[in-house]
Amino acid sequence: MSWLLDQPWSLWAIILPLAAALGAFLAPRQAPRIGMAAALAIFATVLGAILQVHGRGPQFHALGGWEAPLGIALRTDGLSLMLLAATALVGLVVSWYALGYFSGTVHGAEKREYFWPLWLFLWGACNALAVSGDLFNLYVTLELVTLASVALTALGGGAAALSAAMRYLLSGLVGSLCYLLGVALIYGAHGTVDLALLAQLVSDDGLSRAALALMVTGLLLKTALFPLHFWLPPAHSMAPAPVSALLSALVVKTSYLILLRLWFEVFPTVVTPGMGQLLGILGAGAILWGSFMALRQERLKLLVAYSTVAQLGYLFLVFPLAQGEALTGAWTGVVFFVLAHACGKAAMFLVAGTIYHTAGHDRIAYLAGAGGPLGVQVVVFALAAVTIIGLPPSGGFMAKWLLLNAAIAGGQWWYLVVMALGSLLAGAYVLRVLSWAFLDVRRTFYPTLPWTLRWPPLALSLVALLLGLLAFVPVHLVLTDAPVSAAVRLEVRP
Repeated sequence: MSWLLDQPWSLWAIILPLAAALGAFLAPRQAPRIGMAAALAIFATVLGAILQVHGRGPQFHALGGWEAPLGIALRTDGLSLMLLAATALVGLVVSWYALGYFSGTVHGAEKREYFWPLWLFLWGACNALAVSGDLFNLYVTLELVTLASVALTALGGGAAALSAAMRYLLSGLVGSLCYLLGVALIYGAHGTVDLALLAQLVSDDGLSRAALALMVTGLLLKTALFPLHFWLPPAHSMAPAPVSALLSALVVKTSYLILLRLWFEVFPTVVTPGMGQLLGILGAGAILWGSFMALRQERLKLLVAYSTVAQLGYLFLVFPLAQGEALTGAWTGVVFFVLAHACGKAAMFLVAGTIYHTAGHDRIAYLAGAGGPLGVQVVVFALAAVTIIGLPPSGGFMAKWLLLNAAIAGGQWWYLVVMALGSLLAGAYVLRVLSWAFLDVRRTFYPTLPWTLRWPPLALSLVALLLGLLAFVPVHLVLTDAPVSAAVRLEVRP
C-alpha cells in the first residue's frame, strides 16, 4: 500500500496520454487499440492519484528537482482532482464510444486516424493544466488544449465545420492574448508566476486590478460565458459527436479551473463583492438566455450546445454566492457541478451522435414516431438530462442544492429564482424532444445499433443519475487544500 501511495500518479496522468498520442500518430492503423489501452491506463492512474490525495493529502512535485520560482511545480489538490476525475471518466467512455463511431465508412477512416492522436494529446494537456501550479504553465497548457480542440472541431468536415473551427480559433487567440498580458503584468511586478508565492505577494493596487481584469476577460471568452458564447454553439454542434462530448464536458472547464485559482487563491485581496455580482449577473444571463435558445433549436446537437451555454452559467454563481458562511457550500457546489455536468452533457451529445449516425440527421421534428433502437436512445437522452435539469438523485441535483443553500444562507434570493427558472426551462426543452419522439404516428424502424454506440451513453447517463447518491466522497475530496475550510451545510436555511 505504501508503494502505491509513493508513486507520482499525477505525473503519469500527463505522460501516458502524450506517449499514446505519439504512438497513435506513428501507427495510425493501431490507433484505436492504443487509444483504448491508454484510456484504461489513465483511468487507473487517476484512481491512484485519488487514493493518494485521500490518504496523504495534497501532493506537490517539482519537476527535475527545481523548486519555485525556477522549476515547474505540479500540485494535486481537491480542485485538480475533480477535473482529473471528470477527464478520466468521460475520456474512458468517449474513447469506448469512438471505437464504434469511427469504425465504419460513414465518418471516414481518415477521421479516425486524426481523431486518436489529437484526442490523446488533448487529454494530456487537460491533465497537465489540472495540476499546473504557476500562471505561465497554465497559459501553455491552455493553449495546447485550445489548439487540439480546434483541430478536433475541424474533423467535422465541410464549410460549416471549418468556419466554426476558425471562429473558435480566433476567439481562443484573443482570449489567450488577454490572459498572457495579465500574466506579463504580474511577472513584471513580482518576478514570479508561482501561484503559492503570488498569493503572498499580490496586493490591492491598480496594477493587480488591471492584470486581474485582463486575465478574467480572456478566460471568460475561452469559457464562453454569456454574452461571449458566440463561438460555442457552432463549434460544439458541427464537430463529430465524440468531439462535441469532449468539448462540452471537459474543455470549457479548463479555463474555468484557472479562473477559480485566480479568484480564490491569487487575488482574494483584489476582488470585490461588486466584481462577484457582475460575474453572477452574467451567469444568470447565461442560464436564462442559453435555456431559452435551447428551447428554440430545431437540431438536437444545437439544443445540447445551447444547453451547455446555460449550464456554464451555474458555475459563475459561485463568485457572488461564496461569501461568509455560504463560502464552503458555494465552492463545493460548483466544483462538484463540474463532474456532474461533464457526465450528463457528454452522454447527451453521445446520444445525439448515435441518432445522427442511425437516422442520417438530428432534426428534432423528424424524430416523430421514432421507434425501436432510436426510441431507446431518446430514453437514454432523458436519463442524462435528469442531472442537467437538476432532479434527484442526480449529481446535478446535489450540486444545485448546495448552490441553492448558499443563495438562501447569503440572503441572495434572486439567484434562487434564476436557478428555479433555469431548471424549468431545461425540463421544457427536454420534454420537447420526448414529445416529438413519442408522438403516436407511423413509426420508422431502424436497424439494430452497434453495442459501442448503445452502451457508452447509457453508462454515462447512469453515472450522472446516481452521482448524487455517492456525493459524500467527491464532496470530501473537493475540500482538500481548498481556499475554504468550513463544514458543508446540506440543509436549506435562511
